[in-house]
Amino acid sequence: MKFSSPHADVYVPPRNGRGASAGEALARVTHLCVAAHQDDIEIMAFAGIADCIGRAGRAFGGVVVTNGSGSPRAGAFARMSDGQMRQARRAEQRKAAELGGYAIQIQLAHSSADVKQRNQAGAGASANVFADLRQIFSACRPEVVYLHNPADKHDTHVAVALRCIEAMRALPVARRPKRVLGCEVWRGLDWMTDSDARKVALDSGRKPKLAGKLLRVFESQIAGGAGKRYDLATLGRRSANATFHESRAADKMAGVTWAMDLTPLIQEGAPDVEAFVADAIARFHRDVAERIRKLG
Repeated sequence: MKFSSPHADVYVPPRNGRGASAGEALARVTHLCVAAHQDDIEIMAFAGIADCIGRAGRAFGGVVVTNGSGSPRAGAFARMSDGQMRQARRAEQRKAAELGGYAIQIQLAHSSADVKQRNQAGAGASANVFADLRQIFSACRPEVVYLHNPADKHDTHVAVALRCIEAMRALPVARRPKRVLGCEVWRGLDWMTDSDARKVALDSGRKPKLAGKLLRVFESQIAGGAGKRYDLATLGRRSANATFHESRAADKMAGVTWAMDLTPLIQEGAPDVEAFVADAIARFHRDVAERIRKLG
């Protein structure tokens, strides 16, 4: 398995990969998360990790598209060069893969600028991003794929989601994943109306000790409290989502990550991505407006 960047990293954790080659490990994957940055997987797709760990016939795979070299720095990481930060974040992601029982962890090491560049006539850096993603989707047949959602407010997150949708659409229909979910990271999805069938509650309240450990692996982002406390924020959001979901019933899950069902976007006759998301926003607008009219 060869990818376009010389810095790409393909890691099959010895304890989890069962001595398999990269190709064999990827072929085993039933739950695949393709994310922009190191630690995004553990924030957005913990439900998939929990679904797979220690369960026969299930295997989780992670893909990080960018190299992480441009991330903010604080504490012990404040003086690191881009190259040093890239190495630190790569090592952290490998450690998370070991801890989370992933069958395989791929880091494609593209720059954010390359990912955000639109593919034109199959040329340019974005063509490499597309080719790498298509190779991955062609080498496995996951039951579910976790992506960033297209309503996220982080440009790189949205770009990675769009590149993934493009790559999956390029596959024969029979080879496309069964289900694709766009998860919340830099913008929550609790605004989606509860009546919207595309709003999906992912059970992220299981294995709370493992959830915390996975997030704290990324010390370069938390930086001993001097950086961003993604661990506290992520666990808090999951708990808040579960508690504030329904006012008239007891909580069914200890933690929830909201996702948008993107499966229609990879099926035949798929709608435009912008129109697809706009429909969800329009449903939210109608819900708010109708409640105000009813009670005003």
